[in-house]
Amino acid sequence: MYSPPPDLDTEQRMRAHHASAAQALDVRMEPGSEFWGWAGRTLGAPARTATGAPAWLRLVSAPEDKASGKLWDGALDAQHVFGDLDGHRPALLAVHDAIDDTTAYRAELSVRVDDPVLSDDPVLQRGLQLPDSWWNDLAGTLEKVSATGTGRVAVRQQYMERAIPEFVGIPALAVSCWTTAHADVHWANLTAPLRLLDWEGWGQAPEGFDAATLYAYSLLQPDTAARVRAAFPVLGSPAGLAAEATVCSQLLQTVSRGDNPTLAAPLRDWSVELRRRCPST
Repeated sequence: MYSPPPDLDTEQRMRAHHASAAQALDVRMEPGSEFWGWAGRTLGAPARTATGAPAWLRLVSAPEDKASGKLWDGALDAQHVFGDLDGHRPALLAVHDAIDDTTAYRAELSVRVDDPVLSDDPVLQRGLQLPDSWWNDLAGTLEKVSATGTGRVAVRQQYMERAIPEFVGIPALAVSCWTTAHADVHWANLTAPLRLLDWEGWGQAPEGFDAATLYAYSLLQPDTAARVRAAFPVLGSPAGLAAEATVCSQLLQTVSRGDNPTLAAPLRDWSVELRRRCPST
């Protein structure tokens, strides 16, 4: 969760459009915390529907000429394709679109998840004790996602060809199997009981991409990282090497930009392992 944007105009515009969307969708906002996204791009808050059901109203904004495509339509596409994934994905109830000047706004009304996320930070900072049933639910849910066909793309081959040699130091690997991924499975998007949040960026990725992502965000907690590997045996296998190298590259790239500094050392250690496993080195 981020702080309100430093630009007061952006803060006021987002709050005004959030209130307008609540009125258009006939929901009543509840007292409680606001949840701001990066640079004030999103604003979410608890609400109740006209029937009194608990809900969550999230507003996202973008320049009008960029209000389309994968990220903009991710939640709506996920609802059409996955529904609530046997209760493990918050169902999208309604959408309201608006344009003000040159900015587009989309309000997404979803079933509220009252259980807190497992970490306030995507990078896990403390040990977790989760039952085997939770891990089984996660593995089963990601397996259902992976088996679903889509034309959406989460990871592009062109990115792999550029980033893997630069950040991991091995040639870009041939992907033996492309599957559908949530593409942002980290600890700030997971709850217990299992709910998987934030479906903006889902799409095709190398096999094992979601497992590799969760593993990367677990590296500061070796016991949890080992549990991720146990739950997803694709990690450490030849089939998972392309996904692991891609995720390692992505996060090393964020480190190079000044983000996720605590992951720098374990990611470098992981890259050494990946170089050792690469058949062409």
